[in-house]
Amino acid sequence: MRLDKPEAPLGSWPVSTEITVQWGDMDALNHVNHTVFLTWMETARMEYFERCGFMEKMESDGMGPILAGIKADYHSPVHFPDRVTVHASVTRLGNSSFDMGYRITSERKEGQIVATGTVFGVMCDYGTGKSTPIPDFLRSRILELEKLG
Repeated sequence: MRLDKPEAPLGSWPVSTEITVQWGDMDALNHVNHTVFLTWMETARMEYFERCGFMEKMESDGMGPILAGIKADYHSPVHFPDRVTVHASVTRLGNSSFDMGYRITSERKEGQIVATGTVFGVMCDYGTGKSTPIPDFLRSRILELEKLG
């Protein structure tokens, strides 16, 4: 099931996380290192997982999300001092897999999108190491969070 529609790209961005840029995020070229953007996406992803119940499922049944792939596009450098907001949304929901989209905006650049990203996730049974269908309750929570259910 595709959640993004031409008139409403990439879901509804229900989770936003504000992050203060740290001096240590900078690299030798005097801008935030590319790997830090991935950490920022991870922070928003974990907040999303907490809000919809992925982590509950992992703790109760040993099943949870696993990252299968990641893509990031950098649109504009970020510098210290700044504050970014990482917006996260599920953009595709399959039987056992899902995609999440990210957009990172800069306060210093008046809300300009400085990076976008996508992760490809799979629901995994950690006991067997194999993919497993996304449970109906979790699917419902995702759709509710995305306000599509």
